[in-house]
Amino acid sequence: MEVSVKHPTLQRALVTAMTLGVLLTPAVVRAAGDVSVVLTAARITVVDGKETKSPAEQARPGDVIEYRAEYRNDGAAPVRQLAATLPVPNGMEYLPRTAAPQTLLASLDGTRFEPVPLKRRVRLADGREVTREVPFSEYRYLRWPLGTLGQRQSREVAARVRVSPLQIAAAR
Repeated sequence: MEVSVKHPTLQRALVTAMTLGVLLTPAVVRAAGDVSVVLTAARITVVDGKETKSPAEQARPGDVIEYRAEYRNDGAAPVRQLAATLPVPNGMEYLPRTAAPQTLLASLDGTRFEPVPLKRRVRLADGREVTREVPFSEYRYLRWPLGTLGQRQSREVAARVRVSPLQIAAAR
Protein backbone atom coordinates (compact mmCIF):
# COMPACT_ATOMS: atom_id res chain seq x y z
CA MET A 1 0.00 0.00 0.00
CA GLU A 2 1.23 3.49 -0.82
CA VAL A 3 0.03 6.48 1.15
CA SER A 4 0.85 10.08 0.41
CA VAL A 5 0.10 12.65 3.05
CA LYS A 6 -0.74 14.96 0.18
CA HIS A 7 -4.02 13.02 0.15
CA PRO A 8 -6.62 15.75 -0.60
CA THR A 9 -8.85 14.89 2.36
CA LEU A 10 -5.94 14.96 4.81
CA GLN A 11 -4.54 18.13 3.33
CA ARG A 12 -7.91 19.91 3.59
CA ALA A 13 -8.32 18.68 7.17
CA LEU A 14 -4.89 19.96 8.18
CA VAL A 15 -5.42 23.33 6.51
CA THR A 16 -8.85 23.66 8.12
CA ALA A 17 -7.49 22.67 11.53
CA MET A 18 -4.72 25.26 11.33
CA THR A 19 -6.93 27.98 9.93
CA LEU A 20 -9.65 27.52 12.54
CA GLY A 21 -7.23 27.29 15.43
CA VAL A 22 -8.21 23.74 16.28
CA LEU A 23 -4.54 23.05 16.89
CA LEU A 24 -4.85 24.49 20.34
CA THR A 25 -5.41 20.88 21.35
CA PRO A 26 -3.97 17.88 19.53
CA ALA A 27 -5.85 17.12 16.33
CA VAL A 28 -6.04 13.56 15.04
CA VAL A 29 -6.62 13.02 11.34
CA ARG A 30 -6.84 9.65 9.60
CA ALA A 31 -5.20 9.45 6.20
CA ALA A 32 -6.00 6.91 3.54
CA GLY A 33 -5.19 3.39 4.69
CA ASP A 34 -3.81 2.83 8.16
CA VAL A 35 -1.84 6.05 8.67
CA SER A 36 -3.05 8.55 11.25
CA VAL A 37 -1.62 11.97 12.02
CA VAL A 38 -1.59 13.78 15.38
CA LEU A 39 -0.87 17.46 14.92
CA THR A 40 0.03 19.76 17.82
CA ALA A 41 1.11 23.38 18.19
CA ALA A 42 3.15 24.99 20.96
CA ARG A 43 4.16 28.60 21.49
CA ILE A 44 7.92 28.96 21.94
CA THR A 45 9.17 31.61 24.32
CA VAL A 46 12.63 32.41 25.65
CA VAL A 47 12.82 33.48 29.28
CA ASP A 48 16.22 34.21 30.86
CA GLY A 49 17.90 32.54 27.88
CA LYS A 50 15.90 29.34 28.39
CA GLU A 51 13.45 28.11 25.79
CA THR A 52 10.01 27.05 27.01
CA LYS A 53 6.98 25.56 25.26
CA SER A 54 3.38 26.28 26.17
CA PRO A 55 0.08 25.43 24.51
CA ALA A 56 -0.59 27.70 21.56
CA GLU A 57 -3.97 28.84 22.83
CA GLN A 58 -3.48 32.30 21.41
CA ALA A 59 -0.90 33.79 19.10
CA ARG A 60 0.12 37.37 18.52
CA PRO A 61 2.22 38.90 15.76
CA GLY A 62 5.85 37.96 16.34
CA ASP A 63 5.05 34.77 18.31
CA VAL A 64 6.89 31.61 17.31
CA ILE A 65 4.76 28.48 16.98
CA GLU A 66 6.18 24.98 16.69
CA TYR A 67 4.03 22.52 14.75
CA ARG A 68 4.64 18.80 15.34
CA ALA A 69 2.99 16.05 13.36
CA GLU A 70 3.28 12.41 14.38
CA TYR A 71 2.54 9.95 11.57
CA ARG A 72 1.58 6.51 12.88
CA ASN A 73 1.08 3.36 10.85
CA ASP A 74 -1.51 1.35 12.77
CA GLY A 75 -1.72 -1.24 10.03
CA ALA A 76 -0.24 -4.70 9.73
CA ALA A 77 1.83 -3.83 6.64
CA PRO A 78 4.51 -1.22 5.95
CA VAL A 79 3.50 2.01 4.19
CA ARG A 80 5.87 2.92 1.38
CA GLN A 81 6.80 6.29 -0.09
CA LEU A 82 5.26 8.21 2.79
CA ALA A 83 5.55 11.99 2.39
CA ALA A 84 4.60 14.12 5.38
CA THR A 85 3.13 17.47 4.31
CA LEU A 86 2.58 20.37 6.69
CA PRO A 87 0.69 23.42 5.42
CA VAL A 88 2.02 26.84 6.47
CA PRO A 89 -1.07 29.00 7.07
CA ASN A 90 -1.36 32.47 5.58
CA GLY A 91 -0.12 35.00 8.09
CA MET A 92 2.74 32.74 9.18
CA GLU A 93 6.33 32.51 7.99
CA TYR A 94 8.47 29.35 8.09
CA LEU A 95 11.60 29.89 10.18
CA PRO A 96 14.61 28.46 8.35
CA ARG A 97 16.66 25.66 9.88
CA THR A 98 13.90 24.71 12.34
CA ALA A 99 12.65 21.65 10.45
CA ALA A 100 13.13 18.17 11.83
CA PRO A 101 14.15 16.05 10.06
CA GLN A 102 16.30 18.56 8.23
CA THR A 103 15.79 17.01 4.78
CA LEU A 104 12.98 19.28 3.66
CA LEU A 105 11.08 20.22 0.53
CA ALA A 106 8.84 23.28 0.24
CA SER A 107 6.17 24.59 -2.08
CA LEU A 108 4.45 27.87 -2.85
CA ASP A 109 1.31 26.18 -4.20
CA GLY A 110 1.13 22.67 -2.73
CA THR A 111 1.76 21.13 -6.14
CA ARG A 112 5.44 21.55 -6.98
CA PHE A 113 7.91 20.76 -4.19
CA GLU A 114 11.63 21.59 -4.34
CA PRO A 115 14.51 21.41 -1.84
CA VAL A 116 14.83 24.32 0.60
CA PRO A 117 15.78 27.08 -0.02
CA LEU A 118 13.38 27.61 -2.91
CA LYS A 119 14.75 29.64 -5.82
CA ARG A 120 13.23 31.50 -8.73
CA ARG A 121 14.40 33.33 -11.84
CA VAL A 122 13.90 37.10 -11.67
CA ARG A 123 14.24 39.60 -14.50
CA LEU A 124 16.11 42.74 -13.45
CA ALA A 125 15.38 46.25 -14.70
CA ASP A 126 18.31 45.98 -17.14
CA GLY A 127 16.81 42.82 -18.69
CA ARG A 128 19.21 40.33 -17.13
CA GLU A 129 17.77 37.23 -15.45
CA VAL A 130 19.18 36.12 -12.14
CA THR A 131 18.34 33.36 -9.66
CA ARG A 132 17.12 34.56 -6.26
CA GLU A 133 15.96 32.76 -3.15
CA VAL A 134 12.22 32.90 -2.52
CA PRO A 135 11.43 34.64 0.78
CA PHE A 136 10.42 32.16 3.50
CA SER A 137 7.25 34.21 4.01
CA GLU A 138 6.01 32.85 0.67
CA TYR A 139 6.37 29.16 1.60
CA ARG A 140 2.90 27.59 1.98
CA TYR A 141 3.74 23.88 2.37
CA LEU A 142 6.61 21.91 3.87
CA ARG A 143 7.20 18.26 3.00
CA TRP A 144 9.44 15.55 4.37
CA PRO A 145 10.07 12.39 2.30
CA LEU A 146 9.81 9.77 5.07
CA GLY A 147 10.12 6.68 2.87
CA THR A 148 8.78 3.48 4.42
CA LEU A 149 6.89 3.54 7.70
CA GLY A 150 6.88 0.05 9.20
CA GLN A 151 3.89 -1.60 10.73
CA ARG A 152 2.98 -0.22 14.15
CA GLN A 153 5.70 2.43 13.83
CA SER A 154 5.58 6.21 13.93
CA ARG A 155 7.68 9.14 12.75
CA GLU A 156 7.51 12.77 13.77
CA VAL A 157 8.14 15.93 11.78
CA ALA A 158 8.32 19.46 13.13
CA ALA A 159 8.84 23.02 11.99
CA ARG A 160 8.57 26.47 13.50
CA VAL A 161 6.73 29.44 12.09
CA ARG A 162 6.44 33.05 13.15
CA VAL A 163 3.12 34.85 13.21
CA SER A 164 3.45 37.69 10.72
CA PRO A 165 2.78 41.30 11.72
CA LEU A 166 -0.72 42.47 10.93
CA GLN A 167 -0.92 44.26 7.61
CA ILE A 168 -3.26 47.21 7.86
CA ALA A 169 -4.51 48.50 4.55
CA ALA A 170 -3.94 52.19 3.92
CA ALA A 171 -7.09 54.24 4.24
CA ARG A 172 -8.34 55.59 0.95
